Amino acid sequence: MKYFRLVLSQLFARKTRTILTMLSLLMAFLLFGLLQAVNVAFNRGTSIEGASRIVTQARVSFTSALPLRLLPQIEAVPGIEAVMYQQWFGAYYQEPNRQMVAFAVDPRRLRQVITEWELPSDQWDAFANTRTGMIVGKPLADQFDWKVGDKVPLSSNIWPQSDGNMSWALDVVGIFESSDPATQPQLAYLNFDYFDEERQFGKGGAGIYVSRLGDPKDAERVSKEIDQMFENSQDETKSQSEQEFNLNFVRQLGDINLIVTSILGAVFFTILLLTGNTMAQSVRERIPQLAVLKTLGFTDNTVQMLVLAESFVLIGIGALLGMGLATLIGMRLVGFLGGSGSVVNLQVWGLATVSVVVLALLVGMPPAWRARRLKIVDALAGR
Repeated sequence: MKYFRLVLSQLFARKTRTILTMLSLLMAFLLFGLLQAVNVAFNRGTSIEGASRIVTQARVSFTSALPLRLLPQIEAVPGIEAVMYQQWFGAYYQEPNRQMVAFAVDPRRLRQVITEWELPSDQWDAFANTRTGMIVGKPLADQFDWKVGDKVPLSSNIWPQSDGNMSWALDVVGIFESSDPATQPQLAYLNFDYFDEERQFGKGGAGIYVSRLGDPKDAERVSKEIDQMFENSQDETKSQSEQEFNLNFVRQLGDINLIVTSILGAVFFTILLLTGNTMAQSVRERIPQLAVLKTLGFTDNTVQMLVLAESFVLIGIGALLGMGLATLIGMRLVGFLGGSGSVVNLQVWGLATVSVVVLALLVGMPPAWRARRLKIVDALAGR
């Protein structure tokens, strides 16, 4: 620590270059923190213990529908206060690249189970009583400039109507928001009865059941009871926390771990070249100063460690700023990925610390080794 001020003075001898390098490191570690948080969340799984809602799907896959006749049996399980069923609609608006999340639901059951959705009572009633009714989250309504009273044609990638038409004419009867600021509803719901009557196939089935529990402590017991109830039947089920179901759904997009690793590999390879060039250039410019230090009695080991310390300080400051910013942003993502606080947890910070050490050694060792081998006579002579 006694050489810390010396290290800082050498590091900021070229302020503009150092600050730009730190900004690059900040952005790299910001990306690292957020992507690793997603990666950790997608691979850790989410415990069902303490879940306020559990999702029941077909054991084979959530793409296999469960018959609606299971509803009374699930409702009868002690500890369940309300149950809803829903079916993925696979919607897009006007163009196939304007995809959106939409589910067919029973309006009254939706209101009982998803209690955080805020919608005026008259709009809830309109949704329940309008056969072609649809309610949409405010972010989605803002995106497509929808308002209550609009008639919206939604196309489905999956469900044709009985006449083969893939476009469904729906009436926007409500726009809802969330009572939880961390979870804004970018989705839409349409009336299940209309959907079930008009779809060409799959009538009488729903993709998943969502159960709201009176006491989250009952989650594990209720989950087991539901699955045991249908064990060895043609409709075997798998029950899990709502958060775990959401993660499994997104995992269908592809190998998240491979995607994250590939992006981070490209980012850190670029940062390695950039920071390595900065350190090498800094040492080249200070060869006479390093020679003076040796003349004053600094040993080869000390000079080497001073240069290596510059690398650690440079990368450490950039990493700290980037990870700090990632942690703040991660607090906004916690509602979807599960948990509390921030998705950028201690495990992600640990990975970042290891990355700092490895990156600092790779960047700092070549110029540090050069400084160690520096001959005083050659350096002062300009050779």
